[in-house]
Amino acid sequence: MIKVNLQGKTISGVNWQGLKTLIQKEVGRFTAVYTQTIVAPVITTLMYYAVFALAFGGVARSVGDTPYMLFLAPGLIMMTMVQNAFANTSSSIVIAKVQGNIVDLLMPPLSAGELLTGFLIGGVLRGLIVGLVAGIVIAFFIPMQIYNIGAIVVFAILGTMMLSALGTAGGIWSQKFDHIAAVTNFVVTPLTFLSGTFYSMNTLPPFWQFLGHYNPFFYMIDGFRYGFTGYSEGDLLFGFALLVIINAGLFFLCYRMLKTGYKIKS
Repeated sequence: MIKVNLQGKTISGVNWQGLKTLIQKEVGRFTAVYTQTIVAPVITTLMYYAVFALAFGGVARSVGDTPYMLFLAPGLIMMTMVQNAFANTSSSIVIAKVQGNIVDLLMPPLSAGELLTGFLIGGVLRGLIVGLVAGIVIAFFIPMQIYNIGAIVVFAILGTMMLSALGTAGGIWSQKFDHIAAVTNFVVTPLTFLSGTFYSMNTLPPFWQFLGHYNPFFYMIDGFRYGFTGYSEGDLLFGFALLVIINAGLFFLCYRMLKTGYKIKS
């Protein structure tokens, strides 16, 4: 809630015009260079798909009653979605800090909540667009069926929102590109690759299965995969609740960082 008098005009409540402008800016950032932000991730996803289909004999394998390539596709789509959601928010903030124009985001009459909402929507939209394009392209190689559209939408939004918020927190914390690269290399990538994207959790030893079931990335992928295949290895309700709690915690963390000006106002 803000109340600002700007050149005789009072902005009270939510600054919808400012929020809309920020969202347009965030979306415009990645659509202006769509070959890097949309086309390139889709090509990378197809390369992963080809490697597992050809080099590792994925065509002849199955996970339960689900063909392996159908099992793999939703995991790859979700992986590229969340990675791009993280990249959008983190790069937006880090670039603004490195170039010294972060003040352009802080001076307008936007509250911490409005700034955060704008960043998150931009990251979620990039993730969803990349996922949609990747899904359409993969559908040319394997018939993608929809088992539960609600699960697809819910887990796609929760997953991209979580990584958008994590990217926001990482971007605020980072002082240079090396710092955000560390978050990517030591947090995002390991959790993604250890989430059951490429394999069934049931094939792991009991100890690693136990750890894997406390990886939030596992639940976003498992729920998203369930929406396409009807196959799930975890408790969908528990996964939903866990992702909601983590999203709420990250939202509060990012809000406090923006509200107090942590590493952006000093």
